[in-house]
Amino acid sequence: MYNYQIDREKWAALTILEQMGNAGSEVGRALAAKRRGDNDRARAALYRGLDLLDATAAVWAAKKSPRTREILRAREQFISAVMEQDDPALEDYFMQFALAARMKRQTA
Repeated sequence: MYNYQIDREKWAALTILEQMGNAGSEVGRALAAKRRGDNDRARAALYRGLDLLDATAAVWAAKKSPRTREILRAREQFISAVMEQDDPALEDYFMQFALAARMKRQTA
């Protein structure tokens, strides 16, 4: 059963780069599990990733940010990649956020 829950207050304090980079970790886990044929782990990572993307969208929707649309589009693509056809470009998309967050942290 699915027991994962995000602390939405702490999540809201992260930057968009950190939020999307962390969500990207679950995207990578889900797609890697799918490629291995491990449907249980793929489904668990899918749920965690969706929770993170939903929390991210909620943060940015509350701010009436145009970023909300891109976040929701990335969410759609994630579902499609896991449930239908794998999209390696999706992992690259999310990786850019993780790299940018790391670079920003190192220069701060």
